[in-house]
Amino acid sequence: MPRKSVPSYRLHKPSGQARTIIDGRHIYLGKFNSPESRRKYVRLLAEMSDPKAQECQPAYPASTPLLLVSEVLVKYLEYAENYYLGGNSSSKEFRAMVDAVAPVNEFYGDSPADEFGPLKLKTLRQHLVEHGLCRTEINKRVGRIKRVFKWAVSEELISSSIHEGLRSVTGLKFGRTTARESEPVKPVEERLIDLTLPFTSPQVDAMVRLQLLTGMRPSEAATMQSVYIDRNEDIWLYEPDNHKNRWRGHRRAIPLGPRSQEIMKPFLDRPESQFLFSPAEAEEWRNEQRVLHRNRRTPVYPCELITREKRRKESRSPKSKRPKGNCRADGPQQLQ
Repeated sequence: MPRKSVPSYRLHKPSGQARTIIDGRHIYLGKFNSPESRRKYVRLLAEMSDPKAQECQPAYPASTPLLLVSEVLVKYLEYAENYYLGGNSSSKEFRAMVDAVAPVNEFYGDSPADEFGPLKLKTLRQHLVEHGLCRTEINKRVGRIKRVFKWAVSEELISSSIHEGLRSVTGLKFGRTTARESEPVKPVEERLIDLTLPFTSPQVDAMVRLQLLTGMRPSEAATMQSVYIDRNEDIWLYEPDNHKNRWRGHRRAIPLGPRSQEIMKPFLDRPESQFLFSPAEAEEWRNEQRVLHRNRRTPVYPCELITREKRRKESRSPKSKRPKGNCRADGPQQLQ
């Protein structure tokens, strides 16, 4: 009976790791000539000679082929594009994820993914601090980077110890870091809103006043359609088909009282497939105001001439404003 050959302990030159080949599988053992890699090699040889140990092996390979960080990032973004976008090209989370992983690829894209540990993550975090990002934004980006490697572990692309190590990196604490703090975002004073509304189109005026009365988000006001408004009771209910927490399975119902109903009445004659507040109509109103503006008696100041010339150049540019639409995002004209 031929003697079974013993797999050799080899150096993988591109990564500097030790590896061995068992039954055609390339198994990476860690840093070449390190005590840990030698112990793992001896353990694998012992398991080869012990039939009972072989029966206890997992159904999946003991080690997957070595992946670079850049390859893990590409695979994750392919997954994230479908998960976060899902037909919605305006997903903020997907764009935020792309921004978060960009420095990871820049610094460590050509490094083995199984070597991406806490110290490398802290180096990236310090890089964000030095570039002037605020503390809360840095914590968000670091959390997104951890999410990438957590996903890679779930897909058996990298060792589970990588994510466990990254979890040990805690977020930056207030007052205990050199990262700057962001300025608090405060609401606009109602006094300023009242001074501004007379100069806005009827559509913008109605959306702003509805938000003040109901607390709905700007996107929910901009995409209102009569088909999603239940008018069977004295208090109407608006249930947008797409909202911030829809992916969590949450229901969003916005009550519309008498004052809100009065604001909406001039816009309820639209077909169900159209938005109540049409960007095209708002643009038409703005153009009418410009015509009236030409008949004014006060002189035109130089700063206004400069602004007009700038607008003319932008209108001639191929990257000028996108066309205003009236219909749903899946209709013939997309609301941008």
